[in-house]
Amino acid sequence: MEGTRPIHEFVVKVHGLCNLACSYCYVYELRDSSWQRKPAVLSRALAERLAARIAEHAERHRLPSVRVVLHGGEPLLAGRRRVEHLLQSVREAAHGITSVEFAAQTNGTLLNPGWMDLFRRYGVRVGVSLDGGRDASDRHRRTRGGQSSHVAAERGIGLLRRAENAGLYGGLLCTVDLANEPLGVYESLLSHRPPVIDLLLPHATWEFPPPGHDPATAPYGRWLLAVFDRWYAAPVRETRIRMFETIMDLVLGGKATAEAVGLDRPPFVVVDTDGSIEQPDSLKAAYEGATAMGLDIGADDFDTAADHPLLREQGRGLSSLSPQCRACDVVRLCGGGLRAHRYRPSNGFANPSVYCADLKLLTEHIRDRVTADVRALIGGAS
Repeated sequence: MEGTRPIHEFVVKVHGLCNLACSYCYVYELRDSSWQRKPAVLSRALAERLAARIAEHAERHRLPSVRVVLHGGEPLLAGRRRVEHLLQSVREAAHGITSVEFAAQTNGTLLNPGWMDLFRRYGVRVGVSLDGGRDASDRHRRTRGGQSSHVAAERGIGLLRRAENAGLYGGLLCTVDLANEPLGVYESLLSHRPPVIDLLLPHATWEFPPPGHDPATAPYGRWLLAVFDRWYAAPVRETRIRMFETIMDLVLGGKATAEAVGLDRPPFVVVDTDGSIEQPDSLKAAYEGATAMGLDIGADDFDTAADHPLLREQGRGLSSLSPQCRACDVVRLCGGGLRAHRYRPSNGFANPSVYCADLKLLTEHIRDRVTADVRALIGGAS
């Protein structure tokens, strides 16, 4: 279709339930309850249909590569046979059409040598959610029985770090909590030698602000600044931190590669266990049904999703933002923040982020520091 911006990333909910009960989870604990009305697991028939739809979209747009992310819930609850069926279905459908990069996001507690063998065979890069050391992680990331999940998660990370699994370790995903000391969290994450760290702000809106929200003091921005300064000043690059690197790239004229910052963000869709094609899952933090587009892989192709008004709205960049954002001098860097975090019942998403003050503090600091260092390099070379 003329003008269609193709989709390169497909987040697939292979299982709709989870073995943990994280208190901040946008799927089960916030505004949306749609998971209760959907199948627990993606069926084999839907997996095959999904594979065909991905190949169809890639062929139509001559995409050199696509990314398929196994998600949930906890995707490993689907079991190895079902996950392998999905991976093989996508690989076979895409053969001769496009290259497929597989990834998985897991809490790590169910990883074992059998999963490692499967992931090696398909080249699945695995990201693990971990909020720091035991005390930090256990603040929110407990089992449904209230038990710690930290030891099991660390055991899973240990498997990913083994030499035979080189290349499978995708990194760590950490949700910021003001109650956790930032440098302690960073050092704890760093002890697992992750290739990448994703720092996420807890999902919140103007209707339901995050804990400790205070635009006057920007506590989340200061938390992130403490980590940035420690990471940036290290004599060697210890790991990558996606949020910081994306902002730095934007300062230097690059493009956004992360969902949370920047204007020209790469589009992606979520395919749920019932085959529905939905907007990014983070919108579940806003209101009931916020991710729904009324599409499914049985009746609709991914061009239809890409051209859906709701998905197009997310790709409009500057024109989709509030007047306050459009007038801001760091809008090209923060991009208005994550769309879900702009929500207010009275006017939808036409607002700055609930983290506006925090993002402004962070992006200005990174901009000024990177700019000063570039000037020093240029001056030193002249």
